[in-house]
Amino acid sequence: MAERSRGATLPRTTLTLLLLLGTAISGVTLLFTTMDPWMDSGGILVGGLDVHIYRDGGWRVVHERALYIEPTHYGLLYTYTPFSAVAFLPLLLVPWAHVTTTWMVLNLLVLFGVVLQSFRMLGYRATPALAAVSALLTLACTFAEPVRTTLYYGQINLVLMLVVLWDFSRAENSRLRGLGIGIAAGIKLTPLYFIAQYLAQRQWRAAATGALTFLASIGLTALVLPSDSYQYWTSTFFHSGRIAPDVHPANQSLRGAIAHLTHGPAPVWLWLLIAVPIALVALWLAAVLVRRGEPLLSVTLGGLTACAVSPYSWGHHWVWFVPLLVYLIHRAQTRASWWLAAGALYLAIAAWTYNYTPTWVSVGTFLLPPWWPLPQVLMNIYVIIYLITLAGIGLHIRAHTLPPAPIEPVIELRAPEPLSPDTRTAVAPRPDDDRPAMLN
Repeated sequence: MAERSRGATLPRTTLTLLLLLGTAISGVTLLFTTMDPWMDSGGILVGGLDVHIYRDGGWRVVHERALYIEPTHYGLLYTYTPFSAVAFLPLLLVPWAHVTTTWMVLNLLVLFGVVLQSFRMLGYRATPALAAVSALLTLACTFAEPVRTTLYYGQINLVLMLVVLWDFSRAENSRLRGLGIGIAAGIKLTPLYFIAQYLAQRQWRAAATGALTFLASIGLTALVLPSDSYQYWTSTFFHSGRIAPDVHPANQSLRGAIAHLTHGPAPVWLWLLIAVPIALVALWLAAVLVRRGEPLLSVTLGGLTACAVSPYSWGHHWVWFVPLLVYLIHRAQTRASWWLAAGALYLAIAAWTYNYTPTWVSVGTFLLPPWWPLPQVLMNIYVIIYLITLAGIGLHIRAHTLPPAPIEPVIELRAPEPLSPDTRTAVAPRPDDDRPAMLN
């Protein structure tokens, strides 16, 4: 069990800085060399598709245009809640031509905040060394596929993750605890899972605050956008197929894994039969971790589980691998072998590319060619990592709840200055004293 070291500093700062410096340099280099940064269909500097859709949602609110009936930017459909379109109204302040760059800079700052907040939840003091470590890990994570894809599309996953981390870092008696979860869930439904996690931890007020905030987002938006709200909650909400087919390799969820393995749409009953027990086990483990003083690992497990049990999870939803990396680096400060686990995770989630044609380049381990060895492992890599993490946490908790092995009594020799070895006499313990006998 990794104890929380509140107020501690990184004891191996030099080693950590050197390893992260090399990873940051390699990651940024690979980010710009594995694919032309100006390639129309994937270059890191010419993305921004999703953030323009967000902005278009805000524009439709202002101009009273339908959100879900008419296509938005590039003919794509708007899939987020009506409340999200209201939340995206500030994007209208950014000129259309500068939306991509502005959102990417904001996402990078948020990513740094996520890393720093994760270290803070582990009890580390905010020092220049910790800021340097956080900055290097931020740069290294730009080549992690969930982060790279979030930056490219201009997704909101990093922002929502920072809000959730902030919420779980509040004191248990804080009246604000749960507010961030409710707002995040109002924008994108996946964070609703964390309300269940608060319930599992018996944080009743936080769960109630989150639920009421979420319901308030629905009610207030219904007053502003009654038609769109009715359309979303009575029709659009139930049409998950408008996102993409289950069998798409980018669907990194349990339902997607079932579809990949069966080569067809995943039966709802089979998905629920697997997802519900896993979610319940994860909730229990997360509650135990909180009681053990492991809040970061607990909320990280919740974020990963939300991705796993969701009907459809794109690769960029799995940004929760970032705080998991922070946790592994934290463990590596006291046991160097944990660097191997951190390195293996980083390599598995890296934004590896494959050039099918000069203009079609895939990004991510799960999109590598299906004719490569172990295609089902590659195609379901995030789900596999999640299951390994879940099992590892379970074994970790079990190992620290077993009764200690019996200890044989040990005779301790103590020789005070005034006494010579020849004058020592055995002192028998009292009948009610179960400590080992000791020679005085």
